Amino acid sequence: MAIQATLYSDPACPWAYSAIPALTVLDWRYGAQLEWRLVTIGLTEEASQYAARGYTPLRSALGQLGFRRFGMPFSPQPKERLSGTARACRAIVATRLAHPGAEWRVCRALQLATFTTPLLLDDDEELAGVLRTVPGIDADAVTSRLDDPEVTEEYQRDRAEARQAEGSPAELQGKTATTDGPVRFTAPSVVFERDGLRLVAGGFQPVEAYDVLVANLDPAIERTPVPDDPQLLLERFPDGLTTQEVTLLLTRANDAPDRRAAEEALLRLAGAGTAVRRPLGDDALWFAR
Repeated sequence: MAIQATLYSDPACPWAYSAIPALTVLDWRYGAQLEWRLVTIGLTEEASQYAARGYTPLRSALGQLGFRRFGMPFSPQPKERLSGTARACRAIVATRLAHPGAEWRVCRALQLATFTTPLLLDDDEELAGVLRTVPGIDADAVTSRLDDPEVTEEYQRDRAEARQAEGSPAELQGKTATTDGPVRFTAPSVVFERDGLRLVAGGFQPVEAYDVLVANLDPAIERTPVPDDPQLLLERFPDGLTTQEVTLLLTRANDAPDRRAAEEALLRLAGAGTAVRRPLGDDALWFAR
C-alpha cells in the first residue's frame, strides 16, 4: 500500500521553490511508492493584499537574495508590479482537471518562471506563455477555464483544505500562518498518511525530515540508492534538473552536500556531449542529450 503524500504549495512562495530539490530527492528515492496530491494554497487573491502588508516589487526582489543560500536559480529584479497568486493556482487546478498528473509540471514551470523572469502571476496571457513551455498542455484551453465554475469549485476546495491546520504539528512548530483568517499550512507543507497514521512536515524542511517520516510510516519501503553517475538522474527527469537538485540527489547518507563536485560532474557530462546546460537565472537547468 503506497504512502499518501499531500503537498500544500503556491507558485509564488520562495520557500516552496527552495524546497524543490528535497522533493525531487523523494521522487528519486521512492517513486510511485508515494502517491502525491498537490493542493494549491492561494496565498493572495489580489495584488492589493500584498500591498496592504507592505510589499513592493523592490522588497520582493530584495527578499529573494536571502533564498540563494538554498541553491535554486534566481534572477532578482523588481517586477513591473505586484501580482496575486490566485490566477496561477487556478491554472494549476485547471490543468489537474484537464490533464491529471500534469499539474506538477505546470506548477514547477510557474515556479521557475516566477523567480527567474518578469512573470506576473495574475496576467492570463503571461500564464499561457509559461504553460506553452510544458509539453502536452493546451495552454489556451487551460487559461480559458480559469473562471470556469468547476475550476472555481476545485480551487476553493484546495484553499479550504489548506486552511485546516489549526491544532496540527505544523502549528506547534510555528509553520502555519493566519494572513487571511483561518490557520493555514505554509508552503511547502507535506502531510504523509498510511494505515490511518498521519505525519506532518510543516513548512520548509530539509530532506532528512521528510525521509525520517517516510521511513517510520513504512520501514519496508524500497529505496533507490544514490547513483554513481549523474547521467542516470538526467535521464530519469527529462524536464531538466537544477544544479542544486543534482547536488542533493548525489548526496549520500549524512554527508554534506557538495555542490562543486556535482557541478563538475555535470560539466564533464556536457563536455562529453551527453548533457546540455541551459542557463536559467543565476544558474542552469541540465538535460540529458
